Amino acid sequence: MQIPVYSLTGEVADHIEISDQVFAVPFNEGVVHQVMVGQLANARQGTASTKTRSEVQGSSRKLFRQKGTGQARAGGRRSPTRRGGGIIFGPRPRDYQQDTPRKMRRLALKCVLSAKVKDEELKVVQELKLEPKTKYMVQILSALGADSSALVVTDGPEEHVIKASRNIKGIKTMPANLLSVIDILSCKMILMTVSAVRRVEELWGEKIAEEVSDASV
Repeated sequence: MQIPVYSLTGEVADHIEISDQVFAVPFNEGVVHQVMVGQLANARQGTASTKTRSEVQGSSRKLFRQKGTGQARAGGRRSPTRRGGGIIFGPRPRDYQQDTPRKMRRLALKCVLSAKVKDEELKVVQELKLEPKTKYMVQILSALGADSSALVVTDGPEEHVIKASRNIKGIKTMPANLLSVIDILSCKMILMTVSAVRRVEELWGEKIAEEVSDASV
């Protein structure tokens, strides 16, 4: 499959061939949803905690006698029905980690990348050479139609791109090897360099082809 390569002024400068194994995969909604839920769960710290009535500080002595006072019967001050008492069924520290199979994660990533290509929400540029100033990145994003919400993907960490983008609302930068389903789905447009596209194909294209061929043997 061929896609256009844009200049930093928004004009089509060239065309490149991209791998169908990565950028032309049918969308699998079930796999993408499961991987997305797993990533969101793994991001949770699981440190929320409340105290039960046995852990709250205070006396367990009954506040007043059961009968004859004209008041509702009451236990100790640590009762959950009283202010400052224990919490009923409150959150406790727990582990939310989900182990998602590697092949499933790779398939989900290729599905969302392919969806971006299909919807014409993936823009490829030759390279991002600019001064580390916000105004230059704003001009580039505006010319490419990615100024509202975009993920800028480079082959590796590029300091000048990070500095030029970090003050722009809705814009996030990331090296190609750290791409995730959540990052791709959370932005409207993906802006990738040609070297980043080749890096993605190297990571999730050829290796998968080798695994499939080995399994068939």
